[in-house]
Amino acid sequence: MTDGKAWRLGSALMCLALLTACAGGGGTPETVAPAADETSIVLSDSGVEVDGQAAPDSADAAVYVGANIVYYEDGRDETYGEGTEEDAHTAEEAAAHTVVTITQPGTYRVSGTLSLGQLAVDLGEGAEEDPEAVVTLILDGADITCTVAPAVIFYNVYECASGDGEDASPAVDTSAAGANVVLADGSVNNITGSYVARIYKEGTTDKLHKYDGAFYSKMSMNVDGETAGTGVLNLTADNEGLDSELHLTINGGVINITAENDGINTNEDGVSVTTINGGTITITGGLGAEGDGIDSNGYLVVNGGTVLTTANPQAGEGGIDSDSGIYLNGGTVIALGSRNDSAAADSAQALIELTFRTTVPEGSEVELRDSEGTAVVSFTAPRDFSSAILSVPELAWDSTYTLWVDGVQQQYTGTGTMDAPGGGGGGQPPEGMAPGGRPGDGGAADEPGETAFVITADSHAFQGVGDLVSGE
Repeated sequence: MTDGKAWRLGSALMCLALLTACAGGGGTPETVAPAADETSIVLSDSGVEVDGQAAPDSADAAVYVGANIVYYEDGRDETYGEGTEEDAHTAEEAAAHTVVTITQPGTYRVSGTLSLGQLAVDLGEGAEEDPEAVVTLILDGADITCTVAPAVIFYNVYECASGDGEDASPAVDTSAAGANVVLADGSVNNITGSYVARIYKEGTTDKLHKYDGAFYSKMSMNVDGETAGTGVLNLTADNEGLDSELHLTINGGVINITAENDGINTNEDGVSVTTINGGTITITGGLGAEGDGIDSNGYLVVNGGTVLTTANPQAGEGGIDSDSGIYLNGGTVIALGSRNDSAAADSAQALIELTFRTTVPEGSEVELRDSEGTAVVSFTAPRDFSSAILSVPELAWDSTYTLWVDGVQQQYTGTGTMDAPGGGGGGQPPEGMAPGGRPGDGGAADEPGETAFVITADSHAFQGVGDLVSGE
């Protein structure tokens, strides 16, 4: 994993073998020849090649080198934008970057390395309304580092969905989106990027540029794997990681994100939908002063795949965060932080929402066990956390579960359900233990509580607040 600590999931929830590729460098074991309908882009600090020829410097070409990079300039006053001194860069630093720009629709297989550069897609004005303005990037051993802006950015392609708040819904279809990314089977792709703080249109305070993520799209974007789904994207971000200004749909691949702020962000208020249908996504967000693992300014929907996400443990941030609603309908979700947003009551899959009054330390061994004592979920906490959401296919409604931390069974107070917040319920303590008792003492705890809890069929969820019970 990005922090060197292993997550462990019980009951055969997933195979972590794919994630060993996280530590690898760029490149693939062997060169894959592009298909007849693909354009090959081979990146290199010594010269970019397009279909085996040196990339032209003319903006009339389908792929060219030499565009100016958009960045936040240093030495500007408050009329220029909202960036701070830390957001600004010199002209010399910006000029050191090689910008590779795609200007025509098509499929582009990208490999090789740019140690200072950017891959940009810009099909020009009018592309947003043109259903033919579609670009697919197949990342096949691409290694791109940008220190002044996103390392990969879609500027102008077809926008398949509406940004109208009146049409906002957790269900969107982005299959026709103009921005598409595919992770080639067997490849490891390393994208390290920065961001562009808000720059004003001249003479106004209206936005001209603002690109928060290391991998950024101004239009709805799809991310997928190839046939086997073994392609890896390692994304390291100075600010946010994978961003879309409208919708983002992840269908496959292995995605590992380390971000100073949000790991994933979709940022149209009340409209954007982050949808996860498949893949294995591991996020370490909020390494700076703040940041969620996944932050949707609209909806977050998980229908499948495996999502392991952590947030800043002190700043009131969540492994998952959504302004309009979180729907957990399938797959495996482990979300850790200091505050997670609650999932919707009509999520299709059972889930557990837990809040600790004290912090569960990094390195703690956490297990969720069923009534037979079998671990349904088990993991080593990669960071401190005090809020957790757990949702896996093995969770069953009207079934009893217990949570164990470092081999000690935990207790919870103020338990309730999503349909009746703060209500009673939560099952009965194990045989031989008084209500509120801690394992092994047979008596009441300092705070009344129970150690077993039930996900009720009418709510699909258990919510609980508890003290961290240690073995000391």
